[in-house]
Amino acid sequence: MENVHLAEEEDDLYSGYNDYNPTFDSEDLDNDAGFQQAVRTSHGRRPPMTAKFPGTAVGARPLGTSFGSRVPMASSMGRPMTGAIQDGTARPMTAVRAAGYTSSLTRGSTFDPLGQSKGPAPPLEAKNEDTLDEKIKIMEKKVNDLIEESCMAHSLGASQLALEKAKEAGRKERALVRQREQSGSADHINLDLTYSVLFNLANQYENNDMYPEALNSYQVIVKNKMFSNAGRLKVNMANIYFKQKNYPKAIKFYRMALDQISNTHKEMRIKIMQNIGVVFVRMGQYSDAITSFEHIMSESPNLTVGYNLILCYYAIGDKERMKKAFQKLICVPLGIAEEDKYIPSNDDTHTNMVIEAIKNDQLHQMERERKALAEKFIMTAAKLIAPAIEPSFAAGFDWCVEMVKSSQYVELANDLEINKAITYLRQKDFNQAVQILKTFEKKDSRVKSAAATNLAALYSLENDYDQADRYADLAMNADRYNPAALINKGNTVFVKQDYEKAAEFYKEAFRNDSSCTEALYNLGLSYKKLNRLEEALDCFLKLHAILRNSAQVMYQVADLYELLEDPQQAIEWLMKLISVTPTDPKVLVKLGELYDSEGDKSQAFQHYYESFRYFPSNIDVIEWLGAYYIETQFCEKAIQYFERATLIQPTQVKWQLMVASCYRRSGNYQKALETYKDIHRKFPENVECLRFLVRLCTDMGLKEVQEYATKLKKVEKMKEIREQRVKSGREGSARGRKEGREGSAGSDSGHSSQGTGTRGERLSAKIRSLPSSHEPYETSSQRELDAPYVDPLGPQMERPKSAARKWQEDDDFADEELGDDLLPE
Repeated sequence: MENVHLAEEEDDLYSGYNDYNPTFDSEDLDNDAGFQQAVRTSHGRRPPMTAKFPGTAVGARPLGTSFGSRVPMASSMGRPMTGAIQDGTARPMTAVRAAGYTSSLTRGSTFDPLGQSKGPAPPLEAKNEDTLDEKIKIMEKKVNDLIEESCMAHSLGASQLALEKAKEAGRKERALVRQREQSGSADHINLDLTYSVLFNLANQYENNDMYPEALNSYQVIVKNKMFSNAGRLKVNMANIYFKQKNYPKAIKFYRMALDQISNTHKEMRIKIMQNIGVVFVRMGQYSDAITSFEHIMSESPNLTVGYNLILCYYAIGDKERMKKAFQKLICVPLGIAEEDKYIPSNDDTHTNMVIEAIKNDQLHQMERERKALAEKFIMTAAKLIAPAIEPSFAAGFDWCVEMVKSSQYVELANDLEINKAITYLRQKDFNQAVQILKTFEKKDSRVKSAAATNLAALYSLENDYDQADRYADLAMNADRYNPAALINKGNTVFVKQDYEKAAEFYKEAFRNDSSCTEALYNLGLSYKKLNRLEEALDCFLKLHAILRNSAQVMYQVADLYELLEDPQQAIEWLMKLISVTPTDPKVLVKLGELYDSEGDKSQAFQHYYESFRYFPSNIDVIEWLGAYYIETQFCEKAIQYFERATLIQPTQVKWQLMVASCYRRSGNYQKALETYKDIHRKFPENVECLRFLVRLCTDMGLKEVQEYATKLKKVEKMKEIREQRVKSGREGSARGRKEGREGSAGSDSGHSSQGTGTRGERLSAKIRSLPSSHEPYETSSQRELDAPYVDPLGPQMERPKSAARKWQEDDDFADEELGDDLLPE
């Protein structure tokens, strides 16, 4: 630090650069006597003492070093001194020459340590591609590039392109081999390249389901003894035979591959034996499969093999070995770390950061997937063997629960208990299911929430909404983030017609789980009940984006567009619905109604007719079709629809009257007369039928006209008497009510008896006014005999408007999918 001097503020850091030193002035050298004298003396005969440095301000300056300034003279002995110049070449002073420096510069040379004066380096010598070796190298590179392109195309899903690239690589590789053979260098053929081409080609054939070609390519590799370890490819050939369901050949090739793999490759041998066991299962040879699986479980147990072993024991009905296999399954080591290591500590910040970084990394995701797979296998195996290992499924579940509790999967015991309750539900034993589920009320929050959710769903199905509401609250308190619990709570509120509150619960469930489609569907129904149609439509459109082929969602969208008075959009959505459920008669009726309201009769007829084909018992559709044919003057075709209506409603006289009227309109008076007579036999007091009989007999000049006229008068008179009785009964009841009010301040006994009598008279009058059980249905009012004849369908009958029943799905909210555990697959 002694040699370090700090600049003061008043000093100019850039001063001194413009100062001129007269020593370096070379313009007045001619007038310098000392310099001229030196030039004329022996000093002027010395070699140049300075080297010119280009780019500096000084053109020539003396160097005070031995490298460039002093050139020693020859000694008296005639031996040149060190550093002397001989033949214009500077001899280095030492054995090691410094970079860019010499002991003395040659005459006229410049200081150029980087060799910049030589100019740019000469270009590299171009390769001669005409040589055979270069051509072969280029062809090999093209083949490798094609193999890489083929693999990349397959990874992107372009299997056909991958196959084309593989074929092209094969063609170029064969051309390369031929060129080597022609040049006489067949011994230098690249076997690795040939193997890669054939193997990739076989893979691409297999990926494109071209199994014979793939087998041929593998066979070429396997038969070539020059390829090392080619026998392993027999596993691939066995896989192809397995896909072709040629199981005997698959087993043969698996065993051939197993023979060619040494015992040092234990893991590969285990996998091949596992494949052999699976093939035996497909062939139904469970004993052979058990032999393979048992060997694997003794050597290197894994979850998949343990599960398959249980299935084989179940297939042959071996109860004891099923139990042993289940115990082996729950003892298979998972090889994953404990979850405790992912729980952050409060004091170590660095450790917490590390835990936060690895909490959701790929390794932890793989561990979670492996654990979920193990739980799935154990749960499925327990549900499968529980009814088989013990006399009752309840005892079997209890045994499985005890085994699971003593294993590393303790938390699965509660899930098994819930599955036991669900099994009771499937057997329609609701009381046992409810008892089991109620035992979870004091368990931990997760299990309690699941059990309470299922109980709420059960009570909802039984219409016991008070109990459903209670257990829905219990499930919410145990786990507020359980969407199924929130949906159950919303459903109980929905039933009480508090749609605003129900919508809040559905929205909260959807916020907790954005994939909960039941919440979104029920939210749309709530908005629909609240007449907030735009919001309801938004919910169902979002739901349609998730459930593209849901018929209920499409219908709700169509119905909302109809309520929003947009029939074209409603028709469009109903057409989409028809593409999903083409045989739904109610949707077809709805389409017919919309087209009818738009005035498109032909389209309306098309959909009404399709609805009739799929459901020929809808009376509204039958009525519409019959009226359509009458309106279009095809009365003969309308007859078959009214006859079907007669079969559906035989006590309704109007359908038979319409059949007779169609016969009369079509000119078949004889058939019409017979039909009217048949109606009169079934309904002898029907005034309309008698009127038509009188008119037809009169027109046709038949003798029965007087008979039917007499009957008509008698029936009309009976109707008059009946109507008078009804009228007098009504007046008497009104009088009785008035007298009762006036006499309420008098004695109760007298008036009570009078009131009783009044009620009796009213009741008897009402009974007398009603038709007896054998009397026919009457549709027309009383008319005089000489009244003008009127056709019941009218001269040009207006087609009746069909009021097709709307679907009730908007009221049937999705309470059947309230809990994830209620009805598992």
